[in-house]
Amino acid sequence: QVQLVESGGGLVQAGGSLRLSCAASGRTVSSFAMGWFRQAPGTERELVAAISRIGRTTYYANSVKGRFTISRDNAKNTLYLQMNSLKPEDTAEYYCAAGSSTLGLTTSQYDSWGQGTQVTVSS
Repeated sequence: QVQLVESGGGLVQAGGSLRLSCAASGRTVSSFAMGWFRQAPGTERELVAAISRIGRTTYYANSVKGRFTISRDNAKNTLYLQMNSLKPEDTAEYYCAAGSSTLGLTTSQYDSWGQGTQVTVSS
């Protein structure tokens, strides 16, 4: 497993931007596919974006396509999520995760999880 710590969340107005970071330790992240999930109160955790081990393949939920960009810097052992044109419905706790699948699209494909960072978008 790998230890993951998210940062970069906060309060932003609709239309604004935030950049989330996920710092990994314990093992190099190049060994893992990684993803960003989010969970709002009373809802299930959902996949926002995923990226393969060396970043050649990405996946985005339809709700964030064209607004969010996932990227990774394996030399810095860090995963990023650039979020633009934020909407109130993006409000949630955001989690990064690491897994051994080629490109994980479900929570069960991830073995390591961060503690989460809160993103709140005001209207």
